[in-house]
Amino acid sequence: MDNLTDNNLVSLGLTPPDTTPDATRCGIPLPGEEQPPLKVLLLALDLGKFNAERSLAELAALAEANRMEAVASICQRRNAPEAGTMLGEGKLAEARLVCQNTGAEAAIFDGELTGSQLRNLSAALQVEVLDRTMLILEIFRSRATTNEGKLQTELALLRYRLPRLQGLGESMSRQGGGGAGGGGARRGAGETQLELDRRHIHRRIETLENRLAELEKRRDETRRARRKNGVPVVALVGYTNVGKSSLTNALCGAEIFEADMLFATLDPTARKLTLPSGLGVILVDTVGFVSRLPHHLVNAFKSTLEEAAYADVILKIADASDPERTEQLAVTDEVLESLGCHDIPQLVVYNKCDATGVTPFDPDILLTSAKTGQGLPALLARLDELLRARVRDIQVLLPYAQLGLADILRSRGSVTAEEYRPEGVYYAATVKIDDLHRFEPYFI
Repeated sequence: MDNLTDNNLVSLGLTPPDTTPDATRCGIPLPGEEQPPLKVLLLALDLGKFNAERSLAELAALAEANRMEAVASICQRRNAPEAGTMLGEGKLAEARLVCQNTGAEAAIFDGELTGSQLRNLSAALQVEVLDRTMLILEIFRSRATTNEGKLQTELALLRYRLPRLQGLGESMSRQGGGGAGGGGARRGAGETQLELDRRHIHRRIETLENRLAELEKRRDETRRARRKNGVPVVALVGYTNVGKSSLTNALCGAEIFEADMLFATLDPTARKLTLPSGLGVILVDTVGFVSRLPHHLVNAFKSTLEEAAYADVILKIADASDPERTEQLAVTDEVLESLGCHDIPQLVVYNKCDATGVTPFDPDILLTSAKTGQGLPALLARLDELLRARVRDIQVLLPYAQLGLADILRSRGSVTAEEYRPEGVYYAATVKIDDLHRFEPYFI
């Protein structure tokens, strides 16, 4: 049996595949079905390895993106975590009182927990407990729209849950198969539920990996076709919710879903963009990054993130109005470095510059506003400059019998001047290097 049933998934603490309308799956209630957000308590352990306050603020934003309301937060500073619960006994008692006084129905730990730690924390607080990775996985699960995105999310979820099965409860140790006597005794004690679930998950992971490998093969074919056609690729990368989709829509006039929330875009979206020189490029909007992005997601979404690795130019987008923009760019650089993108030309773009309080930046940093259009011409000009080696300005005199070549000038380049003469039509144009050989006999 390659597929887990809904009952199997529930027993593992997983959510069965959703068949409800898109609005409901994304956490957006249907008319007349408005539900208040789930109240949650945020928990954190500060070991001095990162900015715990900023990380908690990001966790609150992630919770909001999953229709949860952070009613309180508790952070404990320690030199080492408590083995079974991460937090000390005193902080756990405080957290339990906070849950009771605020009506929090769940708690979210700002980090990754083992199965036993999840169970122990839940028992100590008397509310459901999930960790940062589980929260991000749930957001990804509810937002994925393409077949590949759904498969990647399910694969990441199963890989995350597999080593945590034993900590989900005693129900996993139930045995099936043989009984106390009769025919059952001759069959032996049978497999425990834990062993069965592990075997089912391993089979499902293998199935998902094979299907994703097929999709990755198709993606490679698309990339090869782009390279064969000489179409440059410009990838927009950056922290989640910095306006990558809004910027793509502003540049291309395309309608990519955009919203002021984390992980509004999970699947890469490609759109055609014509630069001022007439050069056509493919603009790819990628999934956003987040600090301490779980390695389960990095691995599962590697084929999606690798759109940046195959790009000719990378636009690193940051939120100009966010005081943490420098740290966000550091996260972006870290992910790009892991993908081997250091040799690809990169431009830093501070989007949302229409927001108040934005101060002048390094002149090498481009300021844009997808909302007002500010800075977009300068951005296009810089792209033209970086990709200039791809095109050439030419002057040709095409005989009237060869005017079919004029269609190539217009569709794959740009025409700046046109003049009818007795011997043919004169064109001043910009063409791609790959098309230059077509016009060499007619150069003037």
